[in-house]
Amino acid sequence: MKVIGEISHPSCKITLYAWNSRYIVKIEAGQLEQTYKINEYDISSEEDLREVVTGPFLDKVLARFEAMARDWEEALEEVED
Repeated sequence: MKVIGEISHPSCKITLYAWNSRYIVKIEAGQLEQTYKINEYDISSEEDLREVVTGPFLDKVLARFEAMARDWEEALEEVED
């Protein structure tokens, strides 16, 4: 896997990769991670990929991280009970 770039963001780390005719977008927030695999044919350029990973999509990703964190906390509480 080759790192082709990063996107700056105050709440998470966003890394872009190229691998096996795909782009991979890895978004990390603390212990949590989301990974998206996109065929090179679905995105015409790295610039387009960067445009997709902003705005409304990223807002949903961040909301999903919050839900993931809640789910994890609930799962841990069940184990502790």
